[in-house]
Amino acid sequence: MKSDFKIEGMTCSACQSHIQKAVEKLDGTEKVNVNLLSNSMKVEFDETKLDIQKIIETVSKAGYKATTLDDKKKDAPKKDTTTDNTGKKLIVSAFFALLVFYLAMGPMIYLPIPSFLSGASNALAFTFTQFLLSLPVLYLNRHYFINGFKRLVGFAPNMDSLIAIGASASMIYGIYTIYNIAYQLSLSNIEMAGHYAHDVYFESAVVILVLVSFGKYLEGKSKKKTNAAIEKLMDLSPKKALVKRNDEEIEISVEEVILNDKVIVKKGMMVPVDGIIIEGNGSFDQSNVTGESIPVYKQEHDAVISSSLLQNGYVVLQATKVGEDTTIQTIIRLVEEAAHSKAPISKLADKISGVFVPVVIIIALLSFFIFMLLGESFELAFSIGVSVLVIACPCALGLATPVAIMVGTGVAAKNGLLIKDAEVLEKTHLVKTVILDKTGTITEGKPKVIDLLSFNKESILAIAYALEQKSEHPLANAIIEKAKEENIQTLKVENFESIAGLGISGRILQTSYYIGNEKYMESLGIDSSPYRAQINQFSVDSKTPLFVATDTSLIGIITVKDRVKTDSKKGIQNLQKLGIEVVILTGDNRKTADAIAQEVGVDKVISEVLPSEKQAIVASYQQHHKHLVAMVGDGVNDAPALTSADVGIAIGAGADIAIESADIVLISNSLNDVYQAIRLSKKVISNIKGNLFWAFFYNCIGIILASGIFYFSFNLKLNPMIAAAAMSLSSVFVVTNALRLNRFKIQERKGGKLKMKTITIEIEGMSCSHCVERVKSALMAVSGVASITVSLEQQNAIVTTTSNLQKEVLIQAITEAGYEAK
Repeated sequence: MKSDFKIEGMTCSACQSHIQKAVEKLDGTEKVNVNLLSNSMKVEFDETKLDIQKIIETVSKAGYKATTLDDKKKDAPKKDTTTDNTGKKLIVSAFFALLVFYLAMGPMIYLPIPSFLSGASNALAFTFTQFLLSLPVLYLNRHYFINGFKRLVGFAPNMDSLIAIGASASMIYGIYTIYNIAYQLSLSNIEMAGHYAHDVYFESAVVILVLVSFGKYLEGKSKKKTNAAIEKLMDLSPKKALVKRNDEEIEISVEEVILNDKVIVKKGMMVPVDGIIIEGNGSFDQSNVTGESIPVYKQEHDAVISSSLLQNGYVVLQATKVGEDTTIQTIIRLVEEAAHSKAPISKLADKISGVFVPVVIIIALLSFFIFMLLGESFELAFSIGVSVLVIACPCALGLATPVAIMVGTGVAAKNGLLIKDAEVLEKTHLVKTVILDKTGTITEGKPKVIDLLSFNKESILAIAYALEQKSEHPLANAIIEKAKEENIQTLKVENFESIAGLGISGRILQTSYYIGNEKYMESLGIDSSPYRAQINQFSVDSKTPLFVATDTSLIGIITVKDRVKTDSKKGIQNLQKLGIEVVILTGDNRKTADAIAQEVGVDKVISEVLPSEKQAIVASYQQHHKHLVAMVGDGVNDAPALTSADVGIAIGAGADIAIESADIVLISNSLNDVYQAIRLSKKVISNIKGNLFWAFFYNCIGIILASGIFYFSFNLKLNPMIAAAAMSLSSVFVVTNALRLNRFKIQERKGGKLKMKTITIEIEGMSCSHCVERVKSALMAVSGVASITVSLEQQNAIVTTTSNLQKEVLIQAITEAGYEAK
């Protein structure tokens, strides 16, 4: 079982580490992830051994408050008033702190103060007024003392403990001084009373509290920015849906839509659920989900994803995914899970933070006693000890990793890259080999029948159509579409059998037929050597031959061809520029695979591989190369390999099982996004390392300076107020540095912000609306086409495309559809 909790009271990485250790000790706990950035905790546990109430009690005993999150309420973003309340408290605290600071420091630089507070004779009134003005600041910031001492008593000191000890020490010393002044005045020792009046530290206590609160306020505002990506995604999720029930249009909340509902989407409306168009057509802006700014034309039988915008047209969808299963809700869930997960690199910070605060307290005490033993004044030793306590806040250390992960995964989702957890985000930058499936990954995955060669009088298309209707292979769709275009009638098939990686078989009209690759023919003892020249030429032309045979002989060959995606070559080149080895792994025949490899610039090809062998090949690369291997695929047969790879990457348009098996999902279906995912990972890890370096470096330098090591040599020490300001700014620096990741932009993506152009093509041979639809369908299959207008009267097509798409490609598509074009 998995549950989410909201945690109150965490202030630093020590708190995070303490809660995690406490919950991990519980019997039945399987996985715990505490996130300082979002003040949340995710726990996976065995519900037969552990329950939610026990987890809440454990967190409470550790000194914090845990509450469970209602998933539905969680999905609805609410206005966060925490920062507003903190801001109001900060203003009031700052006002009183400035008054105390003015009274304490003003006389030193000859600033005027009220006469009843000036002079040695008024020393008691002078110090007691500072004490009274300090009380509102202490009250408004009492949580530092409550939380800090509670953690200290529980032997789990945190940042609040450091602040509480430092501020309390200053206040106690100030109160002691007030009594000392009163005693000196009772002895008429006015000069000594005046001397003590300038040794109180009320101003240090209140200014420390104000500066720390100011840092927390800035940190809180920065944290809200890191959550902006998830909040924007939530805003993209439609709230209402127009459905057709009992021949009546009704508007309902999107949660009420059920599977197979008929959902109506009109121009300007956002698609509420994933579905298949059963009526109408239109152009859809999918940039919300895929990052592609070019509208996509869709018609009957095309899939539509939730949160895409219908720019023009009218469609009726049949809902295929509703509720939490829709694309947009899946994206939100994955981004949240990734943002709240913990990268392995953060374990270093966790280990250090567990002992950091106790060590700081020890250093502060040692510094104080050493200065006292060396004969220095109590005031100097006290100032040194307090400075060490307040500068050594481990906040920056705790925020270094999670804030970068949160921003990185949010930016990725915004650009159509779904990264499932922080560990994947970290590992991806170490990938040195990328293994690519061919069909649907490098190519468009929409093969079309090109040649029909029959060696006897039988209709091989009718036989292939009957058998392929029962097949799930990508090439089956090409044959089915071709048969429908030719109005081929369906034949009854008996004893159908599918042999993975080879082909299919079945009985039609008392005759056994076999369709598959050349290896399948060889296993059946079918001789294809008489047609060797033709078969070789097919491979040179990147056509895949499907052999049709009976028990005794080859009766025909059907060739299909799958076009390479327009951006595949560029994506592969970008990977190679990073020094990454690219390998094509396919079940297709060697010559066809080599032709595709040559077209996209890949030297290493492994072809004629059975689905069961893909996983073994990935494992072999991992074993022999001793570095991380990524597998990119889209089909059901790629799922085992995707799972085995160090980083599994699925094409978003692929099979559900491939997407579930993968670590990263490319929503835009662009192979170039593999390069972008690796590039983003490198930037995030670089940012995290920078954050950790500066957090460690800052704390080490800060503690060294504050401890007074350089006081005797260079008269260098830190005032507690300066230490508090420096500590607060360190956290703000870390968060601000991570926010720079928001500037990451997807480069050279298909459908990115490319210039558009309009191409007019003259067409001969169109005679009816059926011809118009065939031309439209052929053109929409071309990657890079944004919109199409086909005119039967004008005998032409006006196509809006990306600037890098050539007219010849469009003409070829129309020609293959059976029409002449120029």
